Amino acid sequence: MFEAVESLIDEHAELEGQMADPAVHSDPRRARDLGRRYAELTAIIRAYRDWQHAREDLVAAQELHMDDEAADLERRVPELAERLERMLVPRDPADGKDVILEIKGGEGGDESALFAADLLRMYSRFAERHGWKVEVLDATETALGGYKSVTAAVKAKGTPEPGQAPYALLKFEGGVHRVQRVPVTESQGRIHTSAAGVLVLPEAEDVDVQINDNDLRIDVFRSSGPGGQSVNTTDSAVRITHLPTGIVVSCQNEKSQLQNKEQAMRILRSRMLDAAQAAADAEASDARRSQVRTVDRSERVRTYNFPENRISDHRTGFKSYNLDQVIDGALDDVIGSLVEADLAERLAALEDR
Repeated sequence: MFEAVESLIDEHAELEGQMADPAVHSDPRRARDLGRRYAELTAIIRAYRDWQHAREDLVAAQELHMDDEAADLERRVPELAERLERMLVPRDPADGKDVILEIKGGEGGDESALFAADLLRMYSRFAERHGWKVEVLDATETALGGYKSVTAAVKAKGTPEPGQAPYALLKFEGGVHRVQRVPVTESQGRIHTSAAGVLVLPEAEDVDVQINDNDLRIDVFRSSGPGGQSVNTTDSAVRITHLPTGIVVSCQNEKSQLQNKEQAMRILRSRMLDAAQAAADAEASDARRSQVRTVDRSERVRTYNFPENRISDHRTGFKSYNLDQVIDGALDDVIGSLVEADLAERLAALEDR
């Protein structure tokens, strides 16, 4: 596998030459794509150089009978080799993208809606820890401050390291999340179980999906808040229906009809990209089936048990008793277990070839 690095070094040098061309930067899309690939290759080549240097240092230490240093390097060389091998595993093409995150309350009424708000807060805090920006595109709030549904964009700043972009990490969050706790609306102190559904989509760009304006039906209506209370007195909310696929997107957060339309189009493009990838790629379709679109507690991916301060991921068997920290954004260990499981599957698939 490491022999492939030589061709990547050639590609890296070629990209460096292209990025030095001022004409490239007149096309933001091309410059961004080149920058992402350049960053990915830079990290791989750096890891390759580290492995090479460690091997050379090991040989020198053995020849000079520097036993302590040789012993340290004998441990370090395999670690560096494993790190490089992991970086060379083919990635999901969408891993470098930003994210459209949709959270919907399910069974449980007000408690489910409050839990949906907790999940949005959790992902927002996680994003802050990674230096990402979260922008709420659309939300339907409840009287108690929860969300029947909320859609947000999660965007990285600059060019993230390989495997560190929003979609590369958050894609594992798709599915049904179950919560067990005493709701604020419970007067008898009984523990209730409810659920919220999470859907994670790579944010599509204009060039990723071609949408014909003639295929769209655009309806406008008056925005409304909790309990039917009017948010404003103009028909600023927008509903867009993509007629060929039947995909429907609504946005009402902004006061401007134009802004709501722009937000709805962002969501529509991402949903269409997801649908196209699922239809064209069986592997992608299998991965997306894990993102349960119906909020059924029996098809949960994770349970948040507040009385025991326990979080359990049912796909990897991960369990910890720091739910208070996780719900405050400390998701790295939970997501890390899913990243490791995904990597193990990819490595196994390569070995079976």
